[in-house]
Amino acid sequence: MALDITKIIQKPLSADKYYGEDVAKDKKQIFIHHTAGGANPFNVLAGWEKRIDKVATAFILAGKADQTKTYKDGDIIQAFSSKNWAWHLGLSAQQFNKIGVGYQNLDKMSIGIEMCNFGQLTLGADGKFRSYVNSIIPAEDVVTLNADYRGYKYYHAYTDAQLASLKDLIVYLCDKFNIPKTFNANMFEVNKDCMGAKAGIWTHTSARQDKWDCFPYPKLITMLKSL
Repeated sequence: MALDITKIIQKPLSADKYYGEDVAKDKKQIFIHHTAGGANPFNVLAGWEKRIDKVATAFILAGKADQTKTYKDGDIIQAFSSKNWAWHLGLSAQQFNKIGVGYQNLDKMSIGIEMCNFGQLTLGADGKFRSYVNSIIPAEDVVTLNADYRGYKYYHAYTDAQLASLKDLIVYLCDKFNIPKTFNANMFEVNKDCMGAKAGIWTHTSARQDKWDCFPYPKLITMLKSL
C-alpha cells in the first residue's frame, strides 16, 4: 500500500540539531536502526534535542502505545527533511580502513529510520526477559532466534505495525531518491558493499560490529525481500 505522506507526524527538531543543506542528489542508502529504548518516539526526539553533536535520524517509528495515547503503534514521526542529514552511524576513518575501503560520509548520503525497540534481551532465572537497562519485556513481545546474533538469542520483536510502516516508508523513499530495493543478504554484518557506499537498504549492523540494530528478525527479512 502506498504511503499516505499526510499521515506522517511532523515534529521538527531545532534547526541546530541537524544539517539543513539540501543533499538530495547524494542520497543513495537507507539505514534501518532501532532506538535501544522504549516505545515513545517523542522521548527519542527530546533526547536528541539535548545533544550538541547533531545525532538524529529523519524518521522514527513508534512502538506499542502507552496509556497516554499520545502516539500509536507504527506512527511515523519526521524530525527533519529526508533531503537533509545528521550523524546517525558513528563511523570513523579507522573503521573504513579496517574493512579495506576509504572513508566516505555515509551519514550525509543516507537516510536514517529508527524503530522504537529495546533490542537484545536476557532471560533471567525468574523466567522474565530483560533489556540492557533491566526493563522487563513481556514474553509475547519477545522473539527467539534460531541462533545467537552477536551474543544474544532473545530480542525485542519489532511490531507488525512498525514493519508495515517501515515497508511503506522505505518504498516511498526508494522511489523518491532512486534507491534500489534489492534485498542485501549481508546487511546484518559489517561489509564492504555497505561501507563502500553501495546504493541500497542497510542496517546499523551493516557498518558497526558493536551494534544490534537491526537484528535478523525473520519478519523483517520477509518484508525486505517483498519490496
